[in-house]
Order: sequence, then C-alpha cells, then structure tokens
Amino acid sequence: MSKEALVEVKNLQTYFYTEEGVVKAVDGVDYEIYPGETLGIVGESGCGKSVTSLSIMRLVESPPGKIEGGEINFQGKDLTKLSEKEMRKIRGNDISMIFQEPMTSLNPVYTVGDQIIEAIMLHKGVKRKEARQQAIEMLQKVGIPLPEQRVDEYPHQLSGGMRQRVMIAMALSCDPQLLIADEPTTALDVTIQAQILELMNSLKESYGMAIMMITHDLGVIAEVSDRVAVMYAGKVVEYTDVDSLFEDPKHPYTWGLMNSIPKLDKDVERLEAIPGSVPSPLNFPEGCKFNTRCPLAEGKCFTDEPELIDAEAGHKVRCWRYKDLEEIKARGERIYADQGVKE
Repeated sequence: MSKEALVEVKNLQTYFYTEEGVVKAVDGVDYEIYPGETLGIVGESGCGKSVTSLSIMRLVESPPGKIEGGEINFQGKDLTKLSEKEMRKIRGNDISMIFQEPMTSLNPVYTVGDQIIEAIMLHKGVKRKEARQQAIEMLQKVGIPLPEQRVDEYPHQLSGGMRQRVMIAMALSCDPQLLIADEPTTALDVTIQAQILELMNSLKESYGMAIMMITHDLGVIAEVSDRVAVMYAGKVVEYTDVDSLFEDPKHPYTWGLMNSIPKLDKDVERLEAIPGSVPSPLNFPEGCKFNTRCPLAEGKCFTDEPELIDAEAGHKVRCWRYKDLEEIKARGERIYADQGVKE
C-alpha cells in the first residue's frame, strides 16, 4: 500500500440549514484513504456516513446543505474549492459511487446499457459503438450472464442482485481511482450479498483502486475492509485497522456494536444492546455525544467533548474513559446488560 494518501479528509463539516435549526450532520471528520485499500465507514443510521460520502462527491443538495469547513484533498486538489464544472470531470471518472438502492438509482425509462454507455461516452470521449462494446465487456466482468442481451434490457427486467451488478459496472466503466460504495448490499439476500462483496474484492485487485465501504453491518466490514472508521453523531469515534478493531475495540460504542452480534461459540441467554438511539442532530448533548447511551459516562463526559487521540500506535479513539473500558473487558464484565437511557 502506498504511503501517500489518495484521499485525505480534514475536519470536514457539512451542515444542513432547516426551519428547526442547523443540523450538523458531519462535524469535524478526519480520515485518509490510501491507493489499493478499502476503508470501512460503519455506524448506525443517522451518524453521518452517507453525508460524508456525498460531501466527497460534492453532491450535497444546496440549499439546505452546505460544506461549511474542512478539506477534502484528492491528488493534491481540495475538492471543496473546485467549481462544479471541474467536479463533473472528476465524478464518475476519478471518483465513482454506488448508491444505496439500485432500483431508484437506475433510470427506469432507459436500458441499463444506455446508462453505462452515456458515462463512457462522457468521460472517455469514444463513439457510441465502441462505448456499447465496452459496456457489454463491463457487464461480463461483473458476472452478468448473456451481457449482449442484458445490455438492451430495462432495470425492471433484472433482479436486485443483477441491478446492483449493473451499478458496479457503471461505476467502474471509467476506471476510477476511488469507488465509494454506500450500503451496496442493502436489500439483497445473504447469498447475493456474499457474491457482491466477493465481486468487489476481486475487482479492487484487478483495477488497483481504493474503496470506501459505507455500511452498518460489521460482517461486511470484517469481510472487505483494511481499515475502519466508526462514526457516531457526525464524528469519527474510533479509527484503526480492521484486525485491531475486532480484537480490541476501545470505544464503548464500538464495544456495544460488537456485543450486539450473535456468536455461535458463546452461550449467552441475552444479547447486549446499546440503549436508545442516535440523538437528534438538532439536540446533541453537551460533552461527549454518546453520553446519553454510555454506561461508563460520568463527570467531564457530560461537560467536555473528547478529542480523537492515539490510544496506541495506529489506533485512535474519542473517549474519556477508554482505559476504564480496558479494565472492564479484562474482567469479562458486560457493560450494556439491562442498562437504560440516561435522562
């Protein structure tokens, strides 16, 4: 893996201005994505994962959304400073995105081939006949049978798994350096999910591209990621390589996510569950944003917001009490058993 980051996000702040107030959907996010690696972004719904990806693509709808601060450096360029014309050259060409729901992302009145061909002609400047042949080759590469026939079919004629493969083919049609995958396995059954993840891994190796994988599923993270950023309430609360995250999670939120997964090798009567839900961005608590749900919260957790610090080499955490969590884990205690939400 290259030591120079392909994408470097620094203190990214993306806000939405509504009648109810300012929604700080992304509020000071930092991470890097290196060539050839997969960075997993994980967290519950409403934690800012998708808004972060839309900010990189400069697709945040304005109004009401606006990138208020920070940098998104890509190949020496700060994407937040580029004009819309300059961004159009980068979108789909250097950076591509697979959106959450392929049925709504694909235009129902155009054939899947037309939609891939349009992207190829726009970015590669080739004639339609050549673009059509490249589209057929891409459909073949993503494992769609009879690509010469499927290229002339409409989205409704394909299954959910096939539509997702079409989205991947479209995203990869211009050989991007970064592929952003926003919940690419949502609404697919587990066997198709496994096929899509295996396909993305193999294509990453073939194309040498980087992937930003956004998901709420820790199983997907374990399967494809090299490094992981755990997000909560618009901030990164833990950031490390995937092995360290699963072997030694240091944030109470990450620990709760881990222990809410059923384990076949452990006889547990009741799974631990994190109480409550992600607070409204219009009414975040003072101090640590996780304090209303954290059984360890006390003292300055309710008054001062922690910074993202190095708990150990290459493992960052945003928590005042991560060392206390280490002791609790060492004793084998459950921290979320029968916990209620703090008022």
